[in-house]
Amino acid sequence: MAYIFNQDELPKLVSVVPGRERVFFVDRDLAGTDDMAAGIMRFAKGTVSPYHFHDNCDHFYLILEGKGLLETSEGSISLVKDDLVFIGANDKHRLTAAEDLTFFECKAPNHFKTNILEGSEQELKWRQVDGNVWVQS
Repeated sequence: MAYIFNQDELPKLVSVVPGRERVFFVDRDLAGTDDMAAGIMRFAKGTVSPYHFHDNCDHFYLILEGKGLLETSEGSISLVKDDLVFIGANDKHRLTAAEDLTFFECKAPNHFKTNILEGSEQELKWRQVDGNVWVQS
């Protein structure tokens, strides 16, 4: 079944730790599937994700706007518009916004555990604009 959503009509999730915003358009609630989660992420300049990895989950980022820095166990690489990054299951990573950063993110499957190596469990918590808290783990 195909469906079309305008991202302005979808729930906006805001990180409990300031600077990150997410709009899902594929997840178990919207599309009825756990096979993947996909959406648009926005990081304000200077925002840093925790250093972490995901069990049982491959994902990728497509940089749409801005510049960032991806840190992995193999080193760091600068990211710019149109870069496509693949991160395999269990690959350690952290993303920093060198300037305001917008990217498409896709994770598959959408049933995984996030393991934080540097940071806090608070960084996994999101609140929906209507006040609900979503926890990804």
